[in-house]
Amino acid sequence: KMMIKTQLTADKVAITLSLACVVHCFFVPSFIILSSGFLALALDNEFVHKFIVLVAVPVSLFSLTVGYRNHKALSFLLMGILGLLMLTAAVALGADALGELGEKGFTLLGSMLVAYAHFRNYQTCRNEDCSCHDE
Repeated sequence: KMMIKTQLTADKVAITLSLACVVHCFFVPSFIILSSGFLALALDNEFVHKFIVLVAVPVSLFSLTVGYRNHKALSFLLMGILGLLMLTAAVALGADALGELGEKGFTLLGSMLVAYAHFRNYQTCRNEDCSCHDE
């Protein structure tokens, strides 16, 4: 029972991290420009992006793996792993290898895949008709 509750919480955290990745990637550069670069030193773009992915990968893998063990929904696990690989590639390769549009595209698509996989994992867990899923 505790593992299920932890999985539900991890799904919520992973969705939040995925959305934070998108917000960070698309809106922080605009915010820095609008603030005349005043906060540029405080908001190191690469560090924040790497940090979010560094936290998101283990949380996502834990939650999706536990969800798969409980519900045997392989599609959510594979979709989440693909999204994590895309996010990791966006961070590891960056704009130098992928181009600015490629990096943002990988980040957006990867984040969407991860968030959707966790949303479906969470929904499946909540909708199962067994007592182990009571919160």
